Amino acid sequence: MNTANPDATATEQISDIEDKVTAIREVFASGYSKEYAWRVEQLKQLELLIHEKQNLLLEALAADLGKCKTEAWISELGFVLSDIKHTLKHLKKWMKPRKKSTPLGAQPGKSYVLPEPLGTVLIIGAWNYPFQLLLAPLVAAIAAGNCAVLKPSELASHMSKLLAELIPEYLDTNTFAVVEGAVDETTELLAQRFDHIFYTGGEAVGRIVMSAAAKHLTPVTLELGGKSPCIVDNTANIDVAAARIVWSKWMNAGQTCVAPDYILVDKSVADQLLVAIEKKIQAFYGESAETSEDYGKIINQRHFQRLGSYLEDQNVVFGGGQNVQTGYFEPTLVLNPSLDSELMQEEIFGPILPIITLDSINQAIPFVNQRSKPLALYVYTNNDDYAQKVLHQTSAGNVCVNDGFMFMTNPNLPFGGVGNSGMGSYHGRSGFDRLSHLKTVMERSFKFDVSLRYPPFSKLKLSMLKRIL
Repeated sequence: MNTANPDATATEQISDIEDKVTAIREVFASGYSKEYAWRVEQLKQLELLIHEKQNLLLEALAADLGKCKTEAWISELGFVLSDIKHTLKHLKKWMKPRKKSTPLGAQPGKSYVLPEPLGTVLIIGAWNYPFQLLLAPLVAAIAAGNCAVLKPSELASHMSKLLAELIPEYLDTNTFAVVEGAVDETTELLAQRFDHIFYTGGEAVGRIVMSAAAKHLTPVTLELGGKSPCIVDNTANIDVAAARIVWSKWMNAGQTCVAPDYILVDKSVADQLLVAIEKKIQAFYGESAETSEDYGKIINQRHFQRLGSYLEDQNVVFGGGQNVQTGYFEPTLVLNPSLDSELMQEEIFGPILPIITLDSINQAIPFVNQRSKPLALYVYTNNDDYAQKVLHQTSAGNVCVNDGFMFMTNPNLPFGGVGNSGMGSYHGRSGFDRLSHLKTVMERSFKFDVSLRYPPFSKLKLSMLKRIL
């Protein structure tokens, strides 16, 4: 390193970005990554990386976010492993042409859809699940036969550095590259021409990504977030609902894009739910979550201070304890906050859970619909009619009835947002399809003479055409 210029390394990396992207695009153009065998090999190498380096990966997650080994394995390493295994099992079938019927007027012939790789994909990961949210899109990119440039989040610095070391060690360096850095590096990446951009993060940066992509007419997948509501009516099993709400809200100290952002509860069971949630928090994390090995920390001081500001002038009925030195922010319940406050205007993305009581649970649907479409919506009820009413009268990227984000565990379900919470979906086949071009193909036969097939329009009988078409 040039000691006279501490920014020399960063500057050199930025200047190298265009050359890296160009080189990878040239490799893709050679057809190198399209073969089934190559895709399988890269997926298995990624699987091997997880198995062989799991201790280092777990240590990085603990250093960045305070994740315990069990949580880190379930929500990060194990999640990606499951995705890889599912993809390897089905990949050959996904790659096959998909037969479609051919109308009589186009006979003799056959029609099908042929999946083909898009090209070179830029994947921009997020800090809250810095392994999963970078590598799960990569699984889809590899499966579809693409090359990729990976940009891990600089906020999860330990994981970013580790992946920059491990990816070249295990994956094909001709087809994959990792670019570390912050705003300058990301800006330079976005200035390049890619065939698809996959971004996970916040709405503000999502707009920047989409704007940059528009200059090259590059398609994007945006996995954003928003304020995901949790509706609890008076027929729900309150004890079970409380346990599942606590599990899904305070995993990763609430820093999860699909965590419940606020609760809407029928006032007749509000006190019961509040007590049940408090008991479950203590059952999960002990009398003090600060000493619990199962409870994480806030990623950095900026986010810590942001969360603290949300509690100003609020009715905190449980928790609220903070330790800025360690990043500890206690699981916190706020009762009936002002709807105009930042707490109810911004995505919380932390361990604060507002609880809003409603005179009638029928008020929940208009409450949700008056706001931006969320990434997830949860409804706890034993009333099937009400559950169906919520499903059909609200819009959300994903919905789970009587549980938290368990839908994430099913690789057969696409995951993605709608409206301000994002666009495009992935996981399993939906990820393969998202990062493929589904090319329309029709093959015709020479069995009939062209002059017979395409006579002048004036000689065609309209009645016969109507029957054929």
